[in-house]
Amino acid sequence: MKKILLIFRKLRNSSMYSGAPSADSIWSCLNIWIFLCFFPRTFVSNASKPNILLILADDLGIGDVGCYGNDTIRTPNIDSLAKEGVKLTQHVAAAAVCTPSRAAFLTGRYPIRSGMASSTERRILFWNGCSGGLPPNETTFARILHQQGYSTALVGKWHLGVNCKSRYDHCHHPLNHGFDYFYGMPSTLLNECQGTDEPELAKSLQDTYWLYTQIIILAVLTLLIGKLTNLFSVKWKIIICLAIYGFLYFISWFSSYGFTKYWNCILMRNHDITEQPMKLDKITSNMLKEAVSFIERNKHRPFLLFVSLLHVHTPLITTEKFLGRSRHGLYGDNVEEMDWMVGRLLDVIDKKGLKNTTFIYFASDHGGSLEAHSGNAQLGGWNGIYKGGKGMGGWEGGIRVPGIIRWPGVLPADIVINELTSLMDIFPTVIQLAGGAVPQDRVIDGRSLLPLLQGTVQHSEHQFMFHYCGVFLHAVRWHQKDSGTVWKAHYTTPVFQPKDSGACFRRGICPCFGNGITHHDPPLLFDLSQDPSEANPLSADTEPLFDTIIRRIGKAVEEHHKTLTPVPQQLSYYNNMWKPWLQPCCGTFPTCWCDKESSKAEDIL
Repeated sequence: MKKILLIFRKLRNSSMYSGAPSADSIWSCLNIWIFLCFFPRTFVSNASKPNILLILADDLGIGDVGCYGNDTIRTPNIDSLAKEGVKLTQHVAAAAVCTPSRAAFLTGRYPIRSGMASSTERRILFWNGCSGGLPPNETTFARILHQQGYSTALVGKWHLGVNCKSRYDHCHHPLNHGFDYFYGMPSTLLNECQGTDEPELAKSLQDTYWLYTQIIILAVLTLLIGKLTNLFSVKWKIIICLAIYGFLYFISWFSSYGFTKYWNCILMRNHDITEQPMKLDKITSNMLKEAVSFIERNKHRPFLLFVSLLHVHTPLITTEKFLGRSRHGLYGDNVEEMDWMVGRLLDVIDKKGLKNTTFIYFASDHGGSLEAHSGNAQLGGWNGIYKGGKGMGGWEGGIRVPGIIRWPGVLPADIVINELTSLMDIFPTVIQLAGGAVPQDRVIDGRSLLPLLQGTVQHSEHQFMFHYCGVFLHAVRWHQKDSGTVWKAHYTTPVFQPKDSGACFRRGICPCFGNGITHHDPPLLFDLSQDPSEANPLSADTEPLFDTIIRRIGKAVEEHHKTLTPVPQQLSYYNNMWKPWLQPCCGTFPTCWCDKESSKAEDIL
């Protein structure tokens, strides 16, 4: 293209200084015109429509990665990606748990706008067989890129719902949100998928159900023994009714929680279930193979590939090749295997000659889980110097994540950007790259990263960022551009258990409301520019502008609330309840089990 422009300049100059163009000049112009007419897509595909590879880790802490300060877990491929691209140091998620964070990532909107923020203690979708999920009227970047001629695929975790009203309507499915191809888990990894550890899905709730069941059984046995031994008089009708009630109560909860492995741990290819329950020993190999295959099939056309990794969520499925390799037990092994997977994807991009035409993004959906452990073994991530972790909507450790972008020849290499950015920014960024238009009929909270990445602007477009825990606003960040200061006000914080532990170990995850939180009036105020660990709250005595800052942030909250409109709550008790008629099933319900994955497939490992 540069050569063509050079020829045009020469022709223009020759015309200016020598009068009429020569016959050779006219013939050169005609050749160029014919070439452009017959091969117009050559320049459109390579220059204006890059391939897009998005890699999102699950529960990865910002402190788990070498280029963000970890010197004991080996992540050479992710570090290399940062060396060849741009590293974002103030990259934040829109939520501190999976479902709402991923909804915001795909739509560029705070989860509360789409109904994907919860007002209950259940902040993620619990079941494949529930009716909640990403509403069909939400627009994802995949849908817009599909309209722009991209081949789109999601490989890995979805966790944004499957069905609405029937087992086969697939209203929340990835294929109904702009993806041409889907291979992966419609839900998320759980300890139940492995079946060797304690239950992970609402463990405290399951313990309560078991307790009530045991009380009913004990009551029935007591009445029965009393009746048979004539210790007291009781009618058989009462004993029978109580026994029937206890049985129905047990069935009502055990039919879902007792079979989580079959209901949630399934593998799908498009709309078809290929494994139920899924086999974990081959899942890493299969996911990687599908991602590589998609790249190879689409190397001659623009593609969007969203690789939503199952790593590093518990139960930390790790192949034998990586077991025992790290200095941080099973969790470290899993992180190093994840890095190896990233390396394989980068190798394929490079070997197919796509390196300079592929925009690559790597991040985590939220901070690492501090409460995940087995005995003395830590099974969750490290969030570096930042307080808190997964589930904490306000503290930095729950929402600040790694963010790395590479596009050789277009973006500078080995650059660090300290400006405020968000996972929601990927939505307008990739739409701009694809030549599409951001929807104008709704509020989009993300901002295109391209001006920052290319250095045409020095500051982020984000002035305020609102940090939710479910539907509850816990904190607000103000990027005061004139001074470069980043203020953060906490209206609500979780109560750590034990008190100074920095996490909610007794609960398993910190709550958003109720007796497990503390309200602050006035809010806790931190200067993240000077105190990124949020260790020293400011006051009117220590910060002369305290009242002014709190008032300005309060006004921003009021303005933000005016932009919110009521929408159906996708994570309500009803929508997040297991419904047998919505349960994806590869057989005749309830006999849902199958294995359609080819056992003869070559193992990519």
